[in-house]
Amino acid sequence: MPLYLVATPIGNLSDQSERAREILARAHVLAAEDTRSARRLLAALNIGLEGRDLVSYGDHNEKGMAPRLAEALKNGRDVAVLSEGGTPLVSDPGFRLVREAIAAGIPVVPVPGACAAVAALGASGLPVHGFIFRGFLPKKPGARRRILESLKDREETLIFYESPQRIGKVLPEFVELFGAGRPACIARELTKLHETFHRGTLGELAALFTADHAPKGECTVLIAGRDGPPDEFEEES
Repeated sequence: MPLYLVATPIGNLSDQSERAREILARAHVLAAEDTRSARRLLAALNIGLEGRDLVSYGDHNEKGMAPRLAEALKNGRDVAVLSEGGTPLVSDPGFRLVREAIAAGIPVVPVPGACAAVAALGASGLPVHGFIFRGFLPKKPGARRRILESLKDREETLIFYESPQRIGKVLPEFVELFGAGRPACIARELTKLHETFHRGTLGELAALFTADHAPKGECTVLIAGRDGPPDEFEEES
């Protein structure tokens, strides 16, 4: 009756691990953020659903579905949570269910795999010794500004997710609060055919991605900490 948190590919299906595939093939219940993309993934992996349940589990119904899935676990059914792409709970649903499972003494088993934030960080060229991941920022400008104000003096690399429709609106706010000269990177279409890393200063990236020139694909935005990246690599003692 374990609760499995199964990471799924963020683009390239070859990134799906064999362990994850085996769990998806035998779990009694698959709780998917998007059942359509889950069906496409299962079909690509040659996994059938005979005798098993595929249910929708997203932000829109998490409050009601978490107790139902917890009850299935208590009744001895394995439940696997999968996001539309990436690692469950990382800017995706799953937290309520994990808490319900822990409270009931049910094992919670992470099945690691793709995570856009970590993949982008490693290739960004920005410091990796410490980072702060904030996921998607609030849609309301006031709430968004309060978060950014709290981060502008942090020394760690900052990581955000952003939609292509909003990136041109949010980048000028980054410039205003962090400064046009702050080193940054925008990673797009990670692991896909048109994977691209745009590296430069916030001012340069804001000039590249405007409201009239929106990129394609979800964006991972990385911003250097207050002091920026070191001029050369120095191993910490």
